[in-house]
Amino acid sequence: MLLSFAAFVCAAAARPPVHEPEDHFSAVNDPEQVRSAAIKRLLEVFGMDDPPAAHAHKQQPPQYMLDLYNTVADANGVTKVPNLLEGNTVRSFFDKLHSEQVEYRFNLSTVARTEKVLTAELHLFKLRPQAKLKQHHFCQVSVYQLFDTSRSNNTQEKKLLSSRLVPVHTTGWEVFTITHAVRSWMSDDGSNLGLRVTVRTLGGSQMDMKAIRFASGRSHHQSKQPMLVVFTDDGRRSTTLENTGMISATSGLPHAPLAGSPSRSARSVDYSEEEGVSLPCQRLPLYVDFEEIGWSGWIVSPRGYNAYHCKGSCPFPLGQNMKPTNHATVQSIINALKLIKGIETPCCVPEKLFSINLLFFDDEENVVLKQYNDMVAGSCGCH
Repeated sequence: MLLSFAAFVCAAAARPPVHEPEDHFSAVNDPEQVRSAAIKRLLEVFGMDDPPAAHAHKQQPPQYMLDLYNTVADANGVTKVPNLLEGNTVRSFFDKLHSEQVEYRFNLSTVARTEKVLTAELHLFKLRPQAKLKQHHFCQVSVYQLFDTSRSNNTQEKKLLSSRLVPVHTTGWEVFTITHAVRSWMSDDGSNLGLRVTVRTLGGSQMDMKAIRFASGRSHHQSKQPMLVVFTDDGRRSTTLENTGMISATSGLPHAPLAGSPSRSARSVDYSEEEGVSLPCQRLPLYVDFEEIGWSGWIVSPRGYNAYHCKGSCPFPLGQNMKPTNHATVQSIINALKLIKGIETPCCVPEKLFSINLLFFDDEENVVLKQYNDMVAGSCGCH
């Protein structure tokens, strides 16, 4: 498995950083050094310097994050519908104050300043009223950003972020958009004094907080804890062909190797490698097992995924089943006719690449959903 893992890393990062020699891996003889270098390179593919600490996680991932992961990814983590997720990163944060009062504060230190905040939501779980409120059917719930008037010229103690009517007698999650506050906290972390929630009657008077209650981190089950969800984009972009339509296990990611329909040219090279002749260009399995790599302590889903790889020959003449580019077709002709010395046959490479999604715990035990482009070879062709 280590061999296939190392092969995956080499394929995923074929061009080494400029500070490393081209023969970095070949120059290392110690298997442990090879493994360490390979895992370091894989971390770079996943945009990390070091793997998050593998805590003995006392908290389960929020159901919202699990549901979101299952919406955007299939059982193997492969993206089901591209562009369904806003940005490429979703982070969840639990309230750090654990206060019985309606004030909340979230530690955003794990969000890189280079990430662009697209949307931020405050998720509060509304409990059933402890008292009967026959005269009230709706209440006005407002979320404010808190300010420190002593550290700036701002004379405001609080600023309204979101306000709407909420049914009094219902129970369940209520979501409020607070994007402006999170963006301001990211530009100045010292301004993060948290949020305050108020509940008033339609007439504007303060309501009894025993009647209208939201779950707190101190007194209620973790599945109902106040939570901040932040959608960001870390600036990574796809460098190759990502399918823009719907991807399914049967259409976008065929299970059978893409050997194409049988033809005279394909049959002429369809011998086993034991006989010394390469198979025609096709897609073959390449499973990346996160447990074997040592990452199972912080990755929630998937446990591993099939990256696939492309292998085989691109013999002359190239049929359409080989999905050749015009350039590859011309190159194969030049090679076959021996018109120019040293011209090789076209290469068998991924023709489509799909993204995968990773659900994991970060160093602060926040749960993160991150989407990575160009991680699965969806089909192969001669280029």
